[in-house]
Amino acid sequence: MSRIAYVNGRYVPHGEASIHVEDRGYQFADGVYEVCEVRGGALIDARRHLDRLDRSLGALRIAPPMSRAALLLVLRETVRRNTVRNGMVYMQVTRGVARRDHAFPPADTPASIVVTARRSDFAAQEALAATGVKVISLPENRWPRVDIKTVGLLPNVLAKQAAKEAGAREAWFVDAAGHVTEGASTNAWIVTAGGTIVTRPADAGILRGITRTVVLEEARALGYALEERPFTLAEAHAAAEAFITAASTLVMPVIAIDGQAVGDGKPGPVAMRLRQRFHDFAEFSI
Repeated sequence: MSRIAYVNGRYVPHGEASIHVEDRGYQFADGVYEVCEVRGGALIDARRHLDRLDRSLGALRIAPPMSRAALLLVLRETVRRNTVRNGMVYMQVTRGVARRDHAFPPADTPASIVVTARRSDFAAQEALAATGVKVISLPENRWPRVDIKTVGLLPNVLAKQAAKEAGAREAWFVDAAGHVTEGASTNAWIVTAGGTIVTRPADAGILRGITRTVVLEEARALGYALEERPFTLAEAHAAAEAFITAASTLVMPVIAIDGQAVGDGKPGPVAMRLRQRFHDFAEFSI
């Protein structure tokens, strides 16, 4: 079965899906997006993802393209038409189509929306988690409002490519004070030698990841000591464990940073337990 995309009110074959050349997402990266896991045909943490979508739209003063109830119907229908049982659903909203001008277009310009869905190789992800991933570090060079989930991701793209060329899976940004902010597409975590889970606060400088939010709740419920504070690259190198989180990776153990092994260089028990128990704490929406 060929893939299907939703584009501005129509379900179309994925290979034929298109947007206007003057869509502001294409011209200016003037838009936002969300990626939601699909597990067993259900949307995972859809409420939280749509809450964050509303926050991003509000921060950029983009009017929602439809009601939340309507968007949920579109998400579910896109998943259904693509027969996705385990995978991801992607939604992108831009300020719409207008003559190219940096200032906002007229207020009655309708927002544009695109939704796609695809399957994920669950077995491959589990195999990756069993071996763990490597990360590299790079100087933070993004705009200060990374808390808004915009489609302007060029620094992230370059960071991901640098990681790939270094034989790693992810890149961690490090700020001027020497603290890890987050990954190019994930949130960053460490587990200290004393067993405390540490991740940077989401009040500034990072995206408030939905998977991050669930893992925080999970870790508290499972009785782990937890600190939301900045941590340095040196702390990460000396940690017992490290891991990354995102809807696309869930909890993924990190076994090396900049070529230096984390702990014993193998996925740690805390990260693996958090991964195995994640869906006990996530919200399922059929």
